[in-house]
Amino acid sequence: MLPAAAVFHFPWEVNSGEVQEGESVRVFGRLVCYQPEESRATLSAQQASKEHRVAVHTLFVEPFNPIIGAQYLVLGEIENTQGVGAMIRARVLNCVDGVNVALLQNAINEQRSFFMERERTSDDAHAT
Repeated sequence: MLPAAAVFHFPWEVNSGEVQEGESVRVFGRLVCYQPEESRATLSAQQASKEHRVAVHTLFVEPFNPIIGAQYLVLGEIENTQGVGAMIRARVLNCVDGVNVALLQNAINEQRSFFMERERTSDDAHAT
């Protein structure tokens, strides 16, 4: 049996503890820092007026050509690292520069609404 598909999460959700350790996630953000000697990158995203950062462990996707300031999409698992907090162990790291971030956020929210409605409808059908 295949594992569950990774769910899109916003960087502020990863840092707030909404995502459990070991859970597969998809996260996007702008690459603001890459430390090849530590196999660590930092993605950043804005929510309202606040900047949120997410640490990404890049060992499994190296070598890659980092473009500081470009948008990236990461697929991986959450792990809690001492001194860092929640870190994503990247399995896939794609440069998606040029993506309309506001539109992507709207699409993620619409997808969540669709899945919640589908779940509600399914629960109602099983209750009757």
